[in-house]
Amino acid sequence: MKRFALATIVLLCTSAIGFAVQVPADSPATKEDVQKYLEVMHSREMMLKMMDAMMKPMHQMMHERYEKDKDKLPTDFEARMNKELDDYVKSFPWDEMLHAMVPVYQKHFTKGDIDHLVAFYSGATGQKVLRELPAITAEAMQSILPIMTQKIDAMTQDLQQQVAEMMKQSEAKPGQHPPTSKN
Repeated sequence: MKRFALATIVLLCTSAIGFAVQVPADSPATKEDVQKYLEVMHSREMMLKMMDAMMKPMHQMMHERYEKDKDKLPTDFEARMNKELDDYVKSFPWDEMLHAMVPVYQKHFTKGDIDHLVAFYSGATGQKVLRELPAITAEAMQSILPIMTQKIDAMTQDLQQQVAEMMKQSEAKPGQHPPTSKN
């Protein structure tokens, strides 16, 4: 009976210690909480996959952007520009970027939030989301590429027209600069 009483006391004491150390779900997420979440999310790999998925549409956009000037450019222009773009993206400081994101997550999520996210992304549906997201991103980029290209072309044409008008005004009044636009 003494052993049972002693075991019960030890169990109650260790349980009380366990409850005392638990962190409330609404407390701020720690750096370690966020790092665990980013690991479960395969964040580094996801960033690389998403960038890879976006590269094809970016190459396509560059192709369409310079297609009209291809006679004025070197024959290997597109290949060189695609390689430059790819090399630039590969040189991104991915780990440094992930570390910089930690305080942002800490600002917006509590420990409980992060724990729930970790639980979701550790499960089958969360893992499917992570597997499918790069393809979804690539397909979405492909679908919005024509809209982006049209808008960028219109914006570029408008800006070029404004610059030409400003230059014309400046030439008409030597030594005076036209007033700047207040858009």
